[in-house]
Formats: sequence, structure tokens, C-alpha cells
Amino acid sequence: MTSKQRAYLMSLASNLNPIFQIGKSSLTPELTEAIGEAFNNRELIKIAVLKNCFDDPREIAQIVAERTHSQVIQVIGKKIVLYKPDKDKPQIKLPE
Repeated sequence: MTSKQRAYLMSLASNLNPIFQIGKSSLTPELTEAIGEAFNNRELIKIAVLKNCFDDPREIAQIVAERTHSQVIQVIGKKIVLYKPDKDKPQIKLPE
């Protein structure tokens, strides 16, 4: 993925609200599964890491990306943005 494509996805994600929150129980298998299922309806997902979660958001982002076969677009503070294009009908058209 090029930096231009990454910047485009970051601009789209700036308007998104987090649809998942990771709390003190950190990353559970159920949460990972729910995030994977969310990629069936969306290509871009924002996740909030709550203050009571003591794990590093960058590590959490890498683990979720590996388990859901997605890409980490950005981690700013305690917000994570992940991208996974739809195989059949991509909704987001990335710039060349």
C-alpha cells in the first residue's frame, strides 16, 4: 500500500466513530471474531482502546490485523484504524 492510499484511508477514517472498544480484558477471542465479522459489512474499521486497558495499542493493532487478515492504517493515541478490502465488491476505491 502506498503512502497516498494510506493517507486517503486516514482521511476517510477521520469521520468514523469507533465501533469496538477494547477494555481491561484486552483482546479476547470473541472480540477478535466480532471484528472479523464486521469486515463483512465494512472495509474500514475504527477501534478505541480504553484507558483501563494496559496493553500497547500498536501491539493490539498488529495482533488484530494478523488474526483478521487486515491492514493497520493508523494508530493515534488509543485509536486504531484497520482496512480490509472486500474481495467481491470493494466499496472504497483507492487512488493509484
